[in-house]
Amino acid sequence: MINTLSNDELIEMIAQEVLKQLNAKGGNEIPQREKSCENKTCSGTTSGKMELLNKGEAAVGKRSDEVVVAIGPAFGISQTKTIIDIPHDEVLREVLAGIEEEGISARVIRVLHTSDVAFISHTAAKLSGSGIGIGIQSKGTTVIHQKDLEPLNNLELFPQAPLIDLETYRAIGKNAAKYAKGESPDPVPVRNDQMARPRYQAKAAVLHIKETEHVVPNAKPVEIQVVFK
Repeated sequence: MINTLSNDELIEMIAQEVLKQLNAKGGNEIPQREKSCENKTCSGTTSGKMELLNKGEAAVGKRSDEVVVAIGPAFGISQTKTIIDIPHDEVLREVLAGIEEEGISARVIRVLHTSDVAFISHTAAKLSGSGIGIGIQSKGTTVIHQKDLEPLNNLELFPQAPLIDLETYRAIGKNAAKYAKGESPDPVPVRNDQMARPRYQAKAAVLHIKETEHVVPNAKPVEIQVVFK
């Protein structure tokens, strides 16, 4: 008699194996500097070739020529690369470069109260002087949002993190800046791979769980100064 596994059982089994591999690689372990932080926030963390400095509670921007980029609770802390191993410092560098190429200022915040990219990006938009924000989960999923839209609505959604490369992250920054200038740009082209979802489903679930562990309910977003090395 052949025993068969349900889809849920199979995903759970794969997830456990992926979790073992992630811990073995060390790419998503908590850096020594972060272990001393209290209440899951920190005055400064180092991720690859950048340092993320906590500058206190993020305020609503007063400049109409800015885009706020919101990173997830674990971004650059317990997770330092996307689901396809793109370092977080390279991701943030490209997004910020795309914004600045359009003559728009960029401001970075960390959202702590949620790990949902829809609400991360909506928080960014509400704090942006232009009303335009970008949200980036640690695994790489990204959204361009506008403050007067509902959280689950958005300007552009990039749900398949395995298909987002550095060129796309830069284009996301550029488009967000164009929206901030009142333009109506063509959506950023995205690749399509029907096998990406099943191939990365278990790993995506594990990474989301790990990010959610860093959520601090009711915590206010914090302003982040990014220092590239």
